[in-house]
Amino acid sequence: MATLISSVDNIDLSNNPILSKLSSSSIPHHTYPHTLSMTSDELLANVPLPSSSETHTKNLFLKDKKHGLFLVCVSPDAAVNTKALGKMLKLEGKVNLRLADETLMMEKLGVKKGCVGPLSMMNNVDDKDVTLVLDESLLTKEKIHSHPLRNDASTALIPSDLLKFLKECCEVEPTLLTFAKQGEAPRVLPGKVPSSRPEGDKSSTKPKHPPKKDKNATNTTNANKKQTKKGETQLALKWKKEENFAMWYTDVIVLSEMISYYDISGCYILRPWSYKIWELIQDWFNIQIRKLDVENSYFPMFVSKDRLEKEKDHVEGFAPEVAWVTKSGEGDLAAPIAVRPTSETIMYPAFADWIRSHRDLPLKLNQWSNVVRWEFKDPTPFLRTREFLWQEGHTAHASFDDANVMVRQALDLYRRVYEELLAVPVVPGYKTEKEKFAGGHSTTTVEAYVPVAGRAIQGATSHHLGQNFGKMFDINYQDEKGETQIAWQTSWGLTTRTIGVMIMVHGDDTGLVLPPKIAPLQAVIVPIVSKKHPLENFSEYCGGILKSLQDQDIRCKLDDRSIYNPGWKYAHWEQKGVPIRIEVGPRDLENKQVRLVVRFSGEKIDVGVDDLADTIAKKLDEVQKGMFAKALQFRDDHLVKVTEWKDFVPNLELHNLVLTPWCGGEHQDWEEWVKDKSREESLASRGEAGEDDRTATSVAAKTLCIPFDQPELPEGAKCIASGLPATCWVMWGRSY
Repeated sequence: MATLISSVDNIDLSNNPILSKLSSSSIPHHTYPHTLSMTSDELLANVPLPSSSETHTKNLFLKDKKHGLFLVCVSPDAAVNTKALGKMLKLEGKVNLRLADETLMMEKLGVKKGCVGPLSMMNNVDDKDVTLVLDESLLTKEKIHSHPLRNDASTALIPSDLLKFLKECCEVEPTLLTFAKQGEAPRVLPGKVPSSRPEGDKSSTKPKHPPKKDKNATNTTNANKKQTKKGETQLALKWKKEENFAMWYTDVIVLSEMISYYDISGCYILRPWSYKIWELIQDWFNIQIRKLDVENSYFPMFVSKDRLEKEKDHVEGFAPEVAWVTKSGEGDLAAPIAVRPTSETIMYPAFADWIRSHRDLPLKLNQWSNVVRWEFKDPTPFLRTREFLWQEGHTAHASFDDANVMVRQALDLYRRVYEELLAVPVVPGYKTEKEKFAGGHSTTTVEAYVPVAGRAIQGATSHHLGQNFGKMFDINYQDEKGETQIAWQTSWGLTTRTIGVMIMVHGDDTGLVLPPKIAPLQAVIVPIVSKKHPLENFSEYCGGILKSLQDQDIRCKLDDRSIYNPGWKYAHWEQKGVPIRIEVGPRDLENKQVRLVVRFSGEKIDVGVDDLADTIAKKLDEVQKGMFAKALQFRDDHLVKVTEWKDFVPNLELHNLVLTPWCGGEHQDWEEWVKDKSREESLASRGEAGEDDRTATSVAAKTLCIPFDQPELPEGAKCIASGLPATCWVMWGRSY
């Protein structure tokens, strides 16, 4: 049942469930009281907004005996014709949309008449039987003002935060439609003739000759479709990558069945399609670390407060992100227990027990586990989540140099994961003192570049911990001379962020584009069945193809589902990014061949079945190399050298990564200066006054790394920030 709240004269918003949920979900909002307003006309009269770039909403709660309940939220000047709305929603059969009464509104949305709005969808989380329809024009505004379950107050949200609230807190994806303004001609649906033509349009309702179809034209049938019914697979993304990168990314991960949302903000369900990718990375990585004598193990996920706080710099680096367990049932724990944000303080007391002699070294362990870091800045699936999966390696050595070799070996494995498996080029290098791992001696990293967004993203890190943790946890050993020494240590980690980076780099407006080496399916066989050519005609032929590919260890599947037609299957597997589609039609049966369609390039080739497995294996290798080459070229085109400050921010605005002469990673004050100055100049160039301090994607630049591969530094080169003599090149960029 919905939580009921009614309008009252005394405006006390302290216990308002909508505002509480917005705050607990870290969604910025502004709520203000105003004169009680029953209709949108009253609201416009009573509560004028500061500019036309902000808008109230007009809301209609509609019911249909056959099709259910609809909450329609539109611009106040939009015209809503219920008959036309039924057609826009593609409701089949008889449609009779009409206003629902107040009793049903209170039952389903927990509000009285005049108090309804998109935020009230939170009260339908349990029933999930109300379809939310949003006017697309609302999303073009800077802010949307809507009632927080009462009509004597309004809550202002930017469109992206409203969508975030609806998705994460209300568990609803709105249907987005374009509504005509009052007085405008009614919206014409594709392929439909309007019941009355605008005055002056004398054209016939039917062309004399049907226009020829442009083979190169983009199919726009689904271009404006923003929502499908629950249980259906949408065959076109709602957003274009170039137009709205963030919403495109959300589209891709949901519609390609990589992610499902969960009722705790920042936590997500990895569906089998994405988890298989993670398993393939695990399989490859385990083989590689065994060659380095690294063994897998597992340690508990909880750490005591005393242990966590033993290393001061370390805990200060993680303190804001630590999640604490304080209760067991109804009782309080004697002392709070932290859920691991990382495992140094969990594993190293055991290291101290196990290491006694130089013969116990090196000790090299890895574990595959989950960690919790209570991120509050814009949680994003795969990229920035409160719980994530990773591997973390921890080693102890007899010397600094031995530990350093391990650091670089681990980092090179990370480079290979990105470049050889995910086809994503990375830049290996050192982090500056400001950006290194808290409590460590030094940090190395691989940094990737995300096209379109124009941002860098940290791919993985490998840390030389020095002897700091050894001193804290008494990890001592007797050397060959019988003298007591402190072990040198490393830690290194790779997370499911890898999957998000791969999606952002390679995905397109159709969906995923998967590199063959980590594709859950490398090929899918689709028989082209029809009434004249039923599935039985193809079964033996396609079954033989499937076996021949599986015998060559090609991950493949025969899609013999009878409830979907071939066109639906094409779109489905393209959206999921399968590298090669194998089409088998009646003529292919006659000619003993198949048609291959390559997801990455769109190439179509006819191939005989006798050498099909070899042909596909070669094509998969070609696709893997082609994807890496394309990403590398794009990255290199956006990696520029800058030697004067005047060119720094303009290159950031061009979505470039920037290499500059630098006075050294120890100059943290000048790093901060660049961050502040670049933010100030970027905002000024955009005509913006400021940005939310909580944003996870700032316009400010930060150091990404000091690349291992250093270009020659010009004689007399000066740091672009301090003007001091430069000692190296450093790479800057806007970062996730």
